[in-house]
Amino acid sequence: MALELVGQSRQDCTMKLITDALAEQLLVNCRAQLAAMAKGEAALDFKPVVKLFTPDAQCTWLLTELDPDGDVAFGLCDLGMGEPELGYVSLLELQSVRGRLGLPVERDRHFMADKSITAYAEQAREHGRIVG
Repeated sequence: MALELVGQSRQDCTMKLITDALAEQLLVNCRAQLAAMAKGEAALDFKPVVKLFTPDAQCTWLLTELDPDGDVAFGLCDLGMGEPELGYVSLLELQSVRGRLGLPVERDRHFMADKSITAYAEQAREHGRIVG
């Protein structure tokens, strides 16, 4: 299930925040995490699957998992206030987020994670924002 965000962009096009392929990987990660928890194992430390951001504000989300309901995602959330944290975010709520110029949240189409979510979180805490 892809979540589509309709909004004005420079090219007046529609951007899918979470493509079907990305949603599938996020769901696979969630199922693996739930299985590990059910066995009493340590939490799995995935690389982020997708990076979302506001082009006209300082908000960034690096997401690793998606609940089966298709709305609630887990990852590193940075609302641009110097306190990035691991937590949950509603993808439906992200549809209404707008920056100062009224631009919607976008997906970084070129993002390729090079480390685990906890490594990104540690680095973000040191710098007060998501770096990379």
